[in-house]
Amino acid sequence: MKLARAIHFDASDTQVFHTPARTGEWAISGGFEFSNWGEADLTGKARQAFANGWLGLETFGRVTFVAVTQIEAAEFEALADNLAQHFISIYGAPSHEQAREVALEELGHMADMCGDQDANTIFTVARELTDAGVTESYRIIESSDAGLEQFAIHGDIEDIS
Repeated sequence: MKLARAIHFDASDTQVFHTPARTGEWAISGGFEFSNWGEADLTGKARQAFANGWLGLETFGRVTFVAVTQIEAAEFEALADNLAQHFISIYGAPSHEQAREVALEELGHMADMCGDQDANTIFTVARELTDAGVTESYRIIESSDAGLEQFAIHGDIEDIS
């Protein structure tokens, strides 16, 4: 099975999100956090989290990019339990069983997105607030499309002293 992990290409997430996700933690969309939001909620760092933040499943912080990788069944089950506890603690879910069912749906959605993708495929998310609620769209950046020049620092070897 595949899922996505938080990745960082620079330190910008530490500047734009109230709580940035940690590099390497498992992540899902986390759009449920915004289900009751309105225009008045969309300011500053909260707006950035809404607009394009994935939800890390350890810190419950946000990250701009996630990358597809393998996950072991035991890890997946532990994530479901952790997310269920988050639903109880933060959102008042009535029971662990009900919260875990929703957690498995959220994780399943992410696993479905990642399932046919190659390892290291990168995802971004974009959200909009519409009259019908929150809509999400995803962009896929295949690892073969991400050239080294996107991540390398260019310079002249002669300039290094």
